[in-house]
Amino acid sequence: MRRKFFLRFWPTCLIVSKTLEVAISDMGLWTLLEGFLLLANALAILNEDRFLAPRGWSFSEVSGDGTKSLRVQLMGLIYATQYLRLPLIALNTITIIIKLVSG
Repeated sequence: MRRKFFLRFWPTCLIVSKTLEVAISDMGLWTLLEGFLLLANALAILNEDRFLAPRGWSFSEVSGDGTKSLRVQLMGLIYATQYLRLPLIALNTITIIIKLVSG
């Protein structure tokens, strides 16, 4: 039974693996920069009152704590991206213009 299932979907598996090979080989510096920009956008839109504070990720809870744990560093990254929203808007605009011009 397993063999029939495997043989039935074998061509699909080959197509998917070839597609992933092409996608990985075509990934360049520009694609990596776009990925980081999308991550910065995701961090910038997180709202402290609605999303972060109910989960215990409020900056006021750990502002007096002197530890440099991973959680505190991630919270610092989130607040840094929220603080730099205007440059982020400019980078998004530049990226959109470049994508429109280059096709």
